Amino acid sequence: MDDNTKQIIEELRAENRRFRERIEELENENRRLREQLEEAQKFAMRQAAPFRREERLKIPPEQQKRPGSKPGHRGHFRVVPEHIDQIVEVPLTQCPHCGGQVSDCSRVEQIIEEIEPVRPRVVKIITYRGVCRCCGKDVCSRHPLQTSYADGCARVQLGPRALALAACLNKVHGLTMPTTCRVLKDLAGLHITAGGLSQALVRVADKVKNSYDTLIQDIRGSPAVFADETSWWVGGPGWWLWAFTTQKATLYRVDHSRGSKVVDDVLGVRFAGMLVSDCLSSYDPCDYAKHKCIAHHLRAITKAMKLPCIDNKEYLLEWKRFFTAAIMLYKLRASLSEDDFAIKRSGMENWRDRLFARPVGQSGDVAVRNRLLKQRQYLLGCLYENNAEPTNNRAERALRPAVIARKLSCGNKTQQGKDCWQILASLGATCRQQMIDFTDYLAPQLTLAYPG
Repeated sequence: MDDNTKQIIEELRAENRRFRERIEELENENRRLREQLEEAQKFAMRQAAPFRREERLKIPPEQQKRPGSKPGHRGHFRVVPEHIDQIVEVPLTQCPHCGGQVSDCSRVEQIIEEIEPVRPRVVKIITYRGVCRCCGKDVCSRHPLQTSYADGCARVQLGPRALALAACLNKVHGLTMPTTCRVLKDLAGLHITAGGLSQALVRVADKVKNSYDTLIQDIRGSPAVFADETSWWVGGPGWWLWAFTTQKATLYRVDHSRGSKVVDDVLGVRFAGMLVSDCLSSYDPCDYAKHKCIAHHLRAITKAMKLPCIDNKEYLLEWKRFFTAAIMLYKLRASLSEDDFAIKRSGMENWRDRLFARPVGQSGDVAVRNRLLKQRQYLLGCLYENNAEPTNNRAERALRPAVIARKLSCGNKTQQGKDCWQILASLGATCRQQMIDFTDYLAPQLTLAYPG
């Protein structure tokens, strides 16, 4: 075998080894991709898959905080009730073990709060209908417990307080319709179907529509309103849930649009307060005084600092110090005179202008500066209106119960259900903020004797 043939054989062997190595690499890659696909399919089948926290975002066990309140936190205990329904005295006349005489007795008081067995209070109401001889109109008598004039097969009705309690469980506490029916049956002995409850709550919402309209006017008259939005479902995707909240009221609005028209419809074009929101462009066309959430800016800065293109983080760190100082100045406002506060606020504005004027070259720095430059006049809005807090957390907290309800019920099936939800959920959230019992608030408005 000559040298030329040997060289060809060696080249073929080398090429064969390369092919084998390449085949092995492809097999490993194929195996890895199959494992990823299988894991993704399992992940998608889990009920909470879209809402699961990513592994990289989970806090390691060694860094997790201890459950419960921090050391030194004021303890919690049951308070003494405002009323005592019954006093029971249990004398100690003899030893319960041997029957001997007991001496040196001391008095011990304990208060027990117990729930008596609950059963519906059923009232049979007999009313009369007739014709007025004076005006000729058909008239009828009515009782404060009546919520409708229905008779015949619909003569068995829920009373105003029972309806108010059902609305509280479903719209405020977020129970689904079937669960609400089971709770009413198990705890109160009321028998009602999910469909019947749904129709009843629609009628309840219709009766308190005026209260919802009044709530809109209250929101419009507030010095600062916090707004946020999230996706919603009304028989299908493409809907949005808006939350407009203040320190004393919360308004929910479900709409097909995520545009600025919704904000104008709720707050009105003449809104004189300050709108606190994130940096969604839908808020920009609204001609109001505004403040943009500082927490969102800080998250954007932190994200930019993790980019591989950032070699020098000084510019971004300076922005973080700026926003941290703005939050501190807001908290110190009550302890400063108006003149001192105005001087410090002016210093913050000069600091902001210097940061915008500083030349930057890194792509992450440029992106952050462009983001903040777009919201330049709204970066320090909270320093001009004391009711406008530095962050938009208030609106995000208002959305949280609705997001949990959406996870359980997937939103609403019909526009009628959507209207019912936004009215009752808004009134319920507002009552909670004002420490008003929603059942007590709602029940009087559901009777036929109610003036409205």
